[in-house]
Amino acid sequence: IGDVARLLDRLEAIAPVLEDLRRGLLHAAEGLDARIGAFETRVSAIAENAKVQTVKHMAMRTDEAARKSIDLQSRAMADAARVAFGVELGATMQRLQTALQPLLDRRQRRWGLWLSHAAIVAASSATTFALTMYFVPR
Repeated sequence: IGDVARLLDRLEAIAPVLEDLRRGLLHAAEGLDARIGAFETRVSAIAENAKVQTVKHMAMRTDEAARKSIDLQSRAMADAARVAFGVELGATMQRLQTALQPLLDRRQRRWGLWLSHAAIVAASSATTFALTMYFVPR
Protein backbone atom coordinates (compact mmCIF):
# COMPACT_ATOMS: atom_id res chain seq x y z
CA ILE A 1 0.00 0.00 0.00
CA GLY A 2 2.91 2.32 0.64
CA ASP A 3 4.00 2.06 -2.98
CA VAL A 4 0.53 2.86 -4.19
CA ALA A 5 0.42 5.91 -1.92
CA ARG A 6 3.72 7.16 -3.33
CA LEU A 7 2.46 6.54 -6.83
CA LEU A 8 -0.69 8.54 -6.10
CA ASP A 9 1.41 11.34 -4.59
CA ARG A 10 3.52 11.44 -7.71
CA LEU A 11 0.43 11.49 -9.93
CA GLU A 12 -1.00 14.37 -7.91
CA ALA A 13 2.32 16.21 -8.29
CA ILE A 14 2.32 15.63 -12.05
CA ALA A 15 -1.26 16.93 -12.49
CA PRO A 16 -0.34 20.63 -12.06
CA VAL A 17 2.68 20.19 -14.34
CA LEU A 18 0.47 18.60 -16.99
CA GLU A 19 -2.03 21.45 -16.56
CA ASP A 20 0.80 23.98 -17.07
CA LEU A 21 1.92 22.04 -20.14
CA ARG A 22 -1.65 22.04 -21.47
CA ARG A 23 -1.91 25.80 -20.99
CA GLY A 24 1.47 26.29 -22.65
CA LEU A 25 0.41 24.16 -25.58
CA LEU A 26 -2.83 26.14 -25.92
CA HIS A 27 -0.88 29.39 -25.77
CA ALA A 28 1.60 28.06 -28.38
CA ALA A 29 -1.30 26.96 -30.59
CA GLU A 30 -2.87 30.43 -30.38
CA GLY A 31 0.48 32.03 -31.23
CA LEU A 32 0.92 29.56 -34.07
CA ASP A 33 -2.56 30.41 -35.38
CA ALA A 34 -1.64 34.11 -35.39
CA ARG A 35 1.65 33.39 -37.14
CA ILE A 36 -0.04 31.10 -39.65
CA GLY A 37 -2.47 33.93 -40.47
CA ALA A 38 0.41 36.34 -41.05
CA PHE A 39 2.26 33.68 -43.05
CA GLU A 40 -0.82 33.04 -45.20
CA THR A 41 -1.14 36.80 -45.80
CA ARG A 42 2.50 37.03 -46.88
CA VAL A 43 2.26 33.94 -49.10
CA SER A 44 -0.91 35.34 -50.65
CA ALA A 45 0.84 38.67 -51.32
CA ILE A 46 3.83 36.84 -52.85
CA ALA A 47 1.51 34.74 -55.02
CA GLU A 48 -0.37 37.84 -56.15
CA ASN A 49 2.91 39.59 -56.99
CA ALA A 50 4.03 36.51 -58.93
CA LYS A 51 0.76 36.59 -60.89
CA VAL A 52 1.18 40.28 -61.70
CA GLN A 53 4.79 39.77 -62.79
CA THR A 54 3.82 36.75 -64.89
CA VAL A 55 1.04 38.67 -66.61
CA LYS A 56 3.39 41.59 -67.29
CA HIS A 57 6.02 39.22 -68.70
CA MET A 58 3.44 37.46 -70.87
CA ALA A 59 2.10 40.80 -72.12
CA MET A 60 5.61 41.98 -72.96
CA ARG A 61 6.44 38.75 -74.83
CA THR A 62 3.11 38.84 -76.65
CA ASP A 63 3.75 42.43 -77.67
CA GLU A 64 7.23 41.49 -78.95
CA ALA A 65 5.80 38.55 -80.89
CA ALA A 66 3.09 40.78 -82.37
CA ARG A 67 5.67 43.38 -83.42
CA LYS A 68 7.84 40.70 -85.04
CA SER A 69 4.83 39.23 -86.79
CA ILE A 70 3.76 42.65 -88.08
CA ASP A 71 7.31 43.33 -89.27
CA LEU A 72 7.52 39.98 -91.05
CA GLN A 73 4.13 40.50 -92.65
CA SER A 74 5.11 44.00 -93.76
CA ARG A 75 8.31 42.69 -95.33
CA ALA A 76 6.45 39.86 -97.04
CA MET A 77 3.85 42.27 -98.38
CA ALA A 78 6.55 44.67 -99.60
CA ASP A 79 8.40 41.82 -101.32
CA ALA A 80 5.18 40.60 -102.92
CA ALA A 81 4.36 44.15 -104.06
CA ARG A 82 7.87 44.54 -105.48
CA VAL A 83 7.56 41.27 -107.38
CA ALA A 84 4.07 42.12 -108.63
CA PHE A 85 5.15 45.62 -109.61
CA GLY A 86 8.23 44.21 -111.36
CA VAL A 87 6.13 41.72 -113.30
CA GLU A 88 3.58 44.38 -114.25
CA LEU A 89 6.27 46.90 -115.13
CA GLY A 90 8.15 44.32 -117.17
CA ALA A 91 5.01 43.35 -119.06
CA THR A 92 4.10 47.01 -119.62
CA MET A 93 7.61 47.83 -120.81
CA GLN A 94 7.53 44.87 -123.18
CA ARG A 95 4.19 46.01 -124.63
CA LEU A 96 5.51 49.56 -124.96
CA GLN A 97 8.67 48.38 -126.70
CA THR A 98 6.62 46.21 -129.04
CA ALA A 99 4.36 49.16 -129.85
CA LEU A 100 7.27 51.59 -130.39
CA GLN A 101 9.52 49.27 -132.40
CA PRO A 102 7.79 49.96 -135.74
CA LEU A 103 8.14 53.70 -135.12
CA LEU A 104 11.83 53.30 -134.40
CA ASP A 105 12.27 51.21 -137.54
CA ARG A 106 10.40 53.81 -139.59
CA ARG A 107 12.56 56.57 -138.14
CA GLN A 108 15.72 54.72 -139.14
CA ARG A 109 14.31 54.15 -142.62
CA ARG A 110 13.37 57.84 -142.83
CA TRP A 111 17.00 58.81 -142.22
CA GLY A 112 17.98 56.38 -144.91
CA LEU A 113 15.54 58.00 -147.31
CA TRP A 114 16.79 61.47 -146.45
CA LEU A 115 20.37 60.37 -146.90
CA SER A 116 19.62 58.82 -150.29
CA HIS A 117 17.79 62.02 -151.35
CA ALA A 118 20.74 64.09 -150.17
CA ALA A 119 23.13 61.85 -152.12
CA ILE A 120 20.99 62.18 -155.25
CA VAL A 121 20.87 65.97 -154.86
CA ALA A 122 24.62 66.09 -154.36
CA ALA A 123 25.23 63.86 -157.38
CA SER A 124 22.80 65.91 -159.51
CA SER A 125 24.44 69.14 -158.46
CA ALA A 126 27.88 67.76 -159.19
CA THR A 127 26.77 66.50 -162.62
CA THR A 128 25.09 69.80 -163.43
CA PHE A 129 28.20 71.69 -162.40
CA ALA A 130 30.41 69.40 -164.46
CA LEU A 131 28.21 69.67 -167.53
CA THR A 132 27.92 73.40 -167.15
CA MET A 133 31.67 73.73 -166.91
CA TYR A 134 32.15 71.50 -169.92
CA PHE A 135 29.66 73.15 -172.21
CA VAL A 136 30.08 76.74 -171.18
CA PRO A 137 32.92 78.33 -173.11
CA ARG A 138 35.56 80.00 -171.20
